[in-house]
Amino acid sequence: MKTTETPAPVPAESGATVSKVDTAARPQKKPKKEGGVLNAFSHGFLILWAFMVVMPLLWAVMTSFKDDSSIFSSPWALPDKLHFDNWARAWTDANMSDYFLNTILVVGGSLIGTLVLGSMAAYVLARFDFPGNRFIYYLFIGGMSFPIMLALVPLFYVVNNMGLLNTIHGLILVYIAYSLPFTVFFLHAFFRTLPTSVAEAAFVDGASHSRTFFQIMLPMAKPGLISVGIFNFLGQWNQYMLPTVLNTDPDKRVLTQGLVQLAASQGYKGDWSGLFAGLVMAMLPVLAAYIVFQRQVVQGLTAGALK
Repeated sequence: MKTTETPAPVPAESGATVSKVDTAARPQKKPKKEGGVLNAFSHGFLILWAFMVVMPLLWAVMTSFKDDSSIFSSPWALPDKLHFDNWARAWTDANMSDYFLNTILVVGGSLIGTLVLGSMAAYVLARFDFPGNRFIYYLFIGGMSFPIMLALVPLFYVVNNMGLLNTIHGLILVYIAYSLPFTVFFLHAFFRTLPTSVAEAAFVDGASHSRTFFQIMLPMAKPGLISVGIFNFLGQWNQYMLPTVLNTDPDKRVLTQGLVQLAASQGYKGDWSGLFAGLVMAMLPVLAAYIVFQRQVVQGLTAGALK
């Protein structure tokens, strides 16, 4: 009879050692980068988009320093010398200084009023529960979806009956009402992320609701205020339809109305260099505001999403 010999069992320790050695001896495959093609496509699209946005701005700035003949003969070439007289001519002859002053008054007053009233309304709706809370909040949300073109005619008669037509303060009130829905919607989500314990500690120390809001909660909401302030500034600075309907006084025109008049007058005169200088003047404050506060804008957008 043949006897079959059973192999001796391999100890667990030696088996583990062999498996470790085999694993170490095998060549390790480098992990493939996930989404490499998608990332390359997205970066390429962003670069193309940045080029399409930046190039017209640079071309407008370059053209504002040329003379009229160079604009048509060599539109893509650099100016032979800087013609600063184009800017002086647009500033004085086209009354751009008056338009700038009116725009600063209107946008500055409406921006302050929008941030103060919008932050107060958003804080109450976000931090206090009372009957009708959600109804009032959805009324503000509904104001964002209501097209302003449908309200131009009744808005004209309302402002006229109040004696605010062709006035700076009347335009400020309309701008505030126009910007409040988005401001309340944006800050409502931001105030909900602020810690409740800070406000409760202030109440324990004897602070009133108004003092808690203005001295404690409002400084904590600074990133959100800056972000929504930049968005409102852009919208109010570039607003054309509302001042065209509600502000027909030539002495109280804002910058957008002045640019339309400048484009018509300088176009008929053939003063294209002065026209481009006026366009760059209107563009620079918006770019400067965004460049200065771009970090605060990003912080405000991300802070509202994190708790």
